[in-house]
Amino acid sequence: MKALVIGASGGIGAALVQALAGRGGAVTPLSRRHDGLDLTDEASVARHLGGLEPGYDRIIVATGALQIGEAGPEKSLRALDPGAFLAQVTLNALGPALVLKHGLRLLPRDRASAFVALSARVGSIGDNRLGGWYSYRAAKAALNQLIHGAAIEAARSHPMAVLACLHPGTVDTNLTQAHRGTHPAVPPAEAAANLLAVIDRLTPAQTGGFLDWKGEEIPW
Repeated sequence: MKALVIGASGGIGAALVQALAGRGGAVTPLSRRHDGLDLTDEASVARHLGGLEPGYDRIIVATGALQIGEAGPEKSLRALDPGAFLAQVTLNALGPALVLKHGLRLLPRDRASAFVALSARVGSIGDNRLGGWYSYRAAKAALNQLIHGAAIEAARSHPMAVLACLHPGTVDTNLTQAHRGTHPAVPPAEAAANLLAVIDRLTPAQTGGFLDWKGEEIPW
């Protein structure tokens, strides 16, 4: 098993790298912190992925941010800021899409493979009962649409590949600590194990899907 993990220095990303390596696979970790990979800069994405050889069975994009700079999730529409909104969409939606744009060639055409981007349940329009968090919700909804659309196109060249968005659940990381309140959270190692179990079960019939850490579909 050959895997590429984008966002490998984060809580979930690092746990995914460790879990995949523990299976005896060859893991390529890439991150902004350790490698200078900037998902908001297409030239950076193209440069880092362009140096890799095809044949990856798994590509997992484990990047994302609830808070960028001083701008956290909005509690009301009055807090919506154009700059903060665009920063969320650029990092949380466009970034993974650029990885797919430049990384699809790394997946094999003749055997099963998976490209997975970590999304979030709050990106579901059908499941939104609380409102708020406008920028982050919109960015994750955009990510879901980008991957769903790309899955239709990718099926023509990579018929055995699965492209999917996965919600990892609430995970005890720096990303969530300031905003989850009393909501229960699982450690990164447990989240990684859950995600890999779902990825292992994915079939081409599920390409373009939006699933949670148990493998259950989340409404769009």
